[in-house]
Amino acid sequence: MGVFKIGKMIMRSLFNKPATLMYPVIPRVYTEKTRGHIEVDMDACILCGICSKKCPTHAIEVDRNNKTWSIARLQCIQCNCCVEYCPKKCLYMKNTYSPATTEKVREVFAKPEAEAKPAAPAAVSAAPAAAESTPTA
Repeated sequence: MGVFKIGKMIMRSLFNKPATLMYPVIPRVYTEKTRGHIEVDMDACILCGICSKKCPTHAIEVDRNNKTWSIARLQCIQCNCCVEYCPKKCLYMKNTYSPATTEKVREVFAKPEAEAKPAAPAAVSAAPAAAESTPTA
């Protein structure tokens, strides 16, 4: 009786597809609700620091003076608290996992500097007129 069960299992596995994926050739497709890792849109971020206060593992640090936002990926537990409390919605969960690492590295994102605004035309034209009115020796 046991021989027939084994034979049936062998015949079934010969004609079916494998249960595993060919990983390097065919990448895995993650579902929409997979919590992979946190991403930040630094253009929209106002560096308020609410995300770092709400993070239960203190994986996020916000430095307003240097205008940087940093995260320790190995400390983050992907709980989604920082994404829920962000007032500008500049944080989001990407549904792919971060690459494997053996070192504790803190990723730092810098806020892009705003372009310098040109000076008002009236202020620029007033400066040469003032220089001409001063007497020279």
